[in-house]
Parts: sequence; structure tokens; C-alpha cells
Amino acid sequence: MKLEILEQLGLSAREVSIYLALLKMGTASIRDIAAESGINRGTTYETLKDLAGKGIVSYFPKGKRRVFCAEPPERLLELAEEKRQSLEQGIEEMKHTLIPQLNHLKPDFNPGNVRFYEGDSGIEFVLKDILNTIEQQDGKQYSVFSSKPIRQHLYRPFPNYTQQRIRKQINVRVIAIGEGGEDAELSQRKWIDAKGKIDASYIAIYPPKVAMISLASTNYPVAVVIDSTEIASTQQIVFDTLWSTL
Repeated sequence: MKLEILEQLGLSAREVSIYLALLKMGTASIRDIAAESGINRGTTYETLKDLAGKGIVSYFPKGKRRVFCAEPPERLLELAEEKRQSLEQGIEEMKHTLIPQLNHLKPDFNPGNVRFYEGDSGIEFVLKDILNTIEQQDGKQYSVFSSKPIRQHLYRPFPNYTQQRIRKQINVRVIAIGEGGEDAELSQRKWIDAKGKIDASYIAIYPPKVAMISLASTNYPVAVVIDSTEIASTQQIVFDTLWSTL
């Protein structure tokens, strides 16, 4: 049996052991449960109290002693459902209340508003940040400047990026510098016919952030993410103005 999932419900390994022992025994005293589980009586008693508080174990008097019995395994599923509902409610409250309140505590700008990432793992983090940030917004759209030399390297660490974007119903507008680039669902693309050598660069505008990705020597990717509403807004104006002229 894969019992690790029970620990995800908040049950300790000791609680799982005692619950399983009691489930096998039907009803039993603390002494018998301790003997079956191999856990000392004092710890068994405290653990049984915790399990009773979670509604997984019940007890009743028998003479001068208490005997315990395990609730049916379906109670574990009910516990999981309760935790799931509580977690979903907590996530919604974080999205709409707690996170905005915490963001108000941040200063308008500090050195932490500029972050540097490098290598494939760093670029993957930035790409995931784009999706996660836009997914929480009403418009679900971001804008991109992308040059031809970077395209073959950009999604190397995250090959299913476009599929993830489409699944999340996120739109993107791309101004491609140089030829090429593939059309995809929920994507609009326009081109700038640049002449001469084109450097590898990718700029994503996803307010309140702007990500700038380029290639160092030996095609090593590096990125800078600026978390600034003012900078993102200015970059968005530049993008929108250029978009309207193409």
C-alpha cells in the first residue's frame, strides 16, 4: 500500500502505524494497541488522543478502561475532501485578499525589484513566472519583442511552454524582429524586417513585470526581470505604439 498519501493529509508516520494496527484489531485497549504497533504506551495514548481529535479514531468505556476503534477508511477520504476544500478557499482568499495586502507593504522600488537569472533553469523559471503572473489577471494577455537568433534557445528548458500557455487561455502579441517564428493558437504576430546582424534578445512585457532575455557566450542564456509597474507601463506604450504602425 502507498501510505505516503496519508502523511499528505497531515498524519504522522506514528499516527498511520497506530491507525493501521487498530484497523486490524477492530477494538482494543491502549496496551494491546501499543503491543501491536510496537510503540510505547505513553506515546500510543497521546497519539490516540490526536487521532480522536481528527475524527479518525473513536473510543468508549468498557468497565474501568477505555477501548478504541478505528473509523472506517472512508473517513480518510472525507478528511482529504475537507482539506481540499479548505485549501481551495485559502487559495482564493490569498489571491483576492492576502496577496494584494502583502504587496501594499512593499516599497515602490528596491534592489529586490530587479532579479537576475541564468542558465536553462533560470530561463524556465522566468517563463513559468510569465504564465503564473498573467494567469491571475483578467485580460490574460502579454506582449513580446523577439529576435530570430534567440528562438531556438528560448524554449529549450520548457518545450511545452506554448501548450501550457494555450491551456491557461493566455493570449500573446509578438513583434518578431527578423523573419520566422511560428503562428500558434491565441497568438498574434507582426514582423519588423530588420537588416544586417540581429542580436539574440527577447523582451516580455507582463505587467507589473518586464523580462529581458539574451544569450551570453556559447549560447548561455541570461535574464533580467524588473518588477516595476511604471517600467512595464512604459514598455507597454512603446509596444502598443509600434504594433499599431506595423
